[in-house]
Amino acid sequence: MAKSAPATARPTRRRRKEARPQELTAAALSLFVEKGFAATRLDEIAARAGVSKGTLYLYFDSKDALFLAVIREGVLPVLEEGRKLLTIYADDPVRMLREYLFGWWALFGSTELGGIPKLMTSEAQNFPEVADYYLKQVIQPGKAMMREILERGVAKGVFRRVNTETTTHILMAPLLHLALWRHSFAVCCQVPDMDPQLYLESFFDLVLKGLNPVPGEVA
Repeated sequence: MAKSAPATARPTRRRRKEARPQELTAAALSLFVEKGFAATRLDEIAARAGVSKGTLYLYFDSKDALFLAVIREGVLPVLEEGRKLLTIYADDPVRMLREYLFGWWALFGSTELGGIPKLMTSEAQNFPEVADYYLKQVIQPGKAMMREILERGVAKGVFRRVNTETTTHILMAPLLHLALWRHSFAVCCQVPDMDPQLYLESFFDLVLKGLNPVPGEVA
C-alpha cells in the first residue's frame, strides 16, 4: 500500500513587521483619547494593536515614546499641509485664512487626533516633557502659520491692523473649543446645535467682519 503524502502544513499567517509601529501608534492614540495618558497602560496598547507587550517594546520603550511617535506620524503631516496653503493662496489672504481654519478641522479636529488638545489640557502639568514637545512641535508652528496669514492680510490691506500675536490666540480658541466639545460632551450628550460646518461658517463670518479694514485707517 502506497504511503500517502504528508499533509502540507498550513502556512502561518505573519503580519508585516514594518506595519507594526503604525498599528501601535494608532492603538496608542485611540486609548490616550479614550482613557487619558496616565490611565493608559502599555499592555492595553499592545492588546489593542493585536501584538504582545514584548513586541511593543521592540519599537517603543515607554508611553512617552509612543506619544512622540503619534505626533510625528499624525500631527506633523497636518502641519505640512497647512504650510502648503501659504504658497497656494499666497495672493489671497482671505482664502488662505478660510482654508487654514476649515482645513484644521477637516484634517485634525474632526479626526481622532482632535482628542489630543483635550488630552494635553488635562495632563500637561503631570507630563511636562511630553507637553513641552507638543508645545514646540505643534502649537508654536501652528500659531506661526496663523500669524503669518494675518500679517500677509494686513500688508495687502485686506485685514485691518491688529496685534497678530494676540489675534492668533483668539482665532485658535474657537477651534480648540469645538474639538474639546467633540471629545467630551458630544460623546455622551446629544447636541443638535453644535454642527461643525455651521459653527465654522459662522465663526469665519465673524472673523472676516472683525478683520475688515477700518475706513481711513493707514496700513
